[in-house]
Amino acid sequence: YPWYGNTTETVTLSGPTSKPSRLTVSMNDNFYPSVTWAVPISNSNTPMLTHITRDQSFITWLVALNADTKERIVLQTVRWRMRVDIEVDPSMPLGSRAKLMGRPHQEQPHILSNNEPIPPNALGRPNANDAQVLMWRPRRGQPLVVIPPK
Repeated sequence: YPWYGNTTETVTLSGPTSKPSRLTVSMNDNFYPSVTWAVPISNSNTPMLTHITRDQSFITWLVALNADTKERIVLQTVRWRMRVDIEVDPSMPLGSRAKLMGRPHQEQPHILSNNEPIPPNALGRPNANDAQVLMWRPRRGQPLVVIPPK
């Protein structure tokens, strides 16, 4: 860590090199969220989901790591955001229960002109689920945090 894996996520270059090297960098995060149909604080499994709102932001760093000294050099910082607004009608047939209400296309990632430092918590084992919160917002009554962030 902090790398997700050790195959397509990392490249090892042996140096010093006699000429400049050019590399192509790509990333695929395979974002795959899921939600529950039923009220998460009830004993019933009756589908009652009517709306999904999600707003997540991400930061990724392209880093050069000296394998001998363990020095990290931030080469690029990339920021992006994913926002979703979906209406749900659980009484409709499968395949037509959800309707996208918000933007049909997401903002493209931004390569920042000034690199941001990597916070210490980003250097540990990744667990995106620890940062998520599950809120139940009933039509009537107060919102309830069902699963708080860790």
